[in-house]
Amino acid sequence: MILMIGLGAAVGSIIRYVLTQIVKQKQKTVFPLATFVINLSGSFLLGMLLGLNSTPVVYKIFGTGLIGGYTTFSTFNTEIILLKNSDQPKMAMAYLLSSYLGGGLLAIIGWQLGKLLG
Repeated sequence: MILMIGLGAAVGSIIRYVLTQIVKQKQKTVFPLATFVINLSGSFLLGMLLGLNSTPVVYKIFGTGLIGGYTTFSTFNTEIILLKNSDQPKMAMAYLLSSYLGGGLLAIIGWQLGKLLG
């Protein structure tokens, strides 16, 4: 089981890395869009996984492993500090609030969708 969770986390991290590189190549602003999109979509997917009433094994591999490796709380917090330290406190606060509120809302929407599909 530990190896499956680790494999899921590795795949999630690779997906996060690739998406981050794609977004950064196309992005023109300092707003950390890549992490924002990754964390919000991860919230939605984790909510959906819960709503589907997944088995503990499926939840461990996909929720803890894949989605856990895909999302990134540490990068999110680092980006907030970097925005604040680069004299952009309003953007830092907007990023923080929109991430938490949006992530919570999308987790609820994903959970409801999962319940409908499950």
